[in-house]
Amino acid sequence: MSDRPTHLPFDSTMAQTGFVWFLRLVSIYCLVAGVGYWAQLSGYYEGLLWRFDLMPWQWKVATVSLAMLYPVASTGLWMMVSWGPVIWFVAALGETLMFTVFANYFFYRPQIAIIHGCVALVYLVFRVVLFWQKRQQAMPIR
Repeated sequence: MSDRPTHLPFDSTMAQTGFVWFLRLVSIYCLVAGVGYWAQLSGYYEGLLWRFDLMPWQWKVATVSLAMLYPVASTGLWMMVSWGPVIWFVAALGETLMFTVFANYFFYRPQIAIIHGCVALVYLVFRVVLFWQKRQQAMPIR
């Protein structure tokens, strides 16, 4: 029996291996973020919004949505299925809008937008490199 992952071809490139590790790191980040939102929902959060019944309606909607989306995105990213990045994008977009555009209803945290923007940029770079490599491999040798 081989110790190699079954989702990678035997001649995987550095970009493919890096992409797998990148998705796994983002998955761990999503899991931690999801647990953080669940902690806020369950009352283990110290701060002004420590009880769900005392939260304003916009915090209730955001917290419940992100508490559900982040663990699902984490699962999809870890398994490297096509819907994982899509769910992450929805959650990241919602959280970015929450802490930038709608900061008067929430808090202003531009670092959240920067983190999500950097992750999206690295994801796009990986996808372009992997597309280019696949296209180069598919070209017939003259």
